[in-house]
Amino acid sequence: MSMCPGLYFDIGKKARDVLYKDYAQQPPTYFNYQCFKWNFDLSCQTQEIFPGLTTVFRFTIPDSSKVEVRFTQNYFGIASGVGVKAYQQGSFKGNRYNPIVNFSGVIGSTLFSLGTDVTFDISTKTFDQFSAALSFNGPLLINTLTLDDKLDTLKASCYRELSPLTRTAIAAELKHSLLLNGSTTVTVGAQHAFLPFTLIKARVNTEAKIDTLIRLELWEKVYVSINGEVDCRATNKISKVGLSLALRA
Repeated sequence: MSMCPGLYFDIGKKARDVLYKDYAQQPPTYFNYQCFKWNFDLSCQTQEIFPGLTTVFRFTIPDSSKVEVRFTQNYFGIASGVGVKAYQQGSFKGNRYNPIVNFSGVIGSTLFSLGTDVTFDISTKTFDQFSAALSFNGPLLINTLTLDDKLDTLKASCYRELSPLTRTAIAAELKHSLLLNGSTTVTVGAQHAFLPFTLIKARVNTEAKIDTLIRLELWEKVYVSINGEVDCRATNKISKVGLSLALRA
């Protein structure tokens, strides 16, 4: 029986997938035309060079790109990569890219894991990202505690699968800024597959934002997601409408 804890991004992934995956959200740098914002996300993973060792290529255009080597075994998982990241956030203006190096590691088992993720910007000689997380994977709940944004943001999340057959699951996340006068946001979400090729998701948070999403499998491994967001505090209630197309090999 494998006791591999996975990699750092696996910590809290199931809760993040319920709450954020396929919703209308952009990376820090994106293409923009009038009221439309979009980006392209391409990734591929090689077969194992030898047991536990793989290479991943990911391009989030125009925000960033990275080549990463991953190695997993019982009780630990590590990943190290190099890439580039857009110098300026917001609408893409063709500015320069900064080279970055990244390292992440996890120790533990399928029951409990502890990990850290560090990204260093070579151009500015500063840490672009520093995070730490731990997870407890119980039979009923998956609980995760994370320190993000250079340890300035505390996140606590939980995930519960209700029915594997219909992919029914619920998740919740508490996000608190540790800075002076920091804010706290609670997000709760759920998903359910009414049909094998149709997934419905919804979420709500304490900032009075309500999101719904429907994901359709049009053909084998071809997915289309449509979602809308209502900001109950805004004058224009419909604040976002999103569309995504995914092709998976």
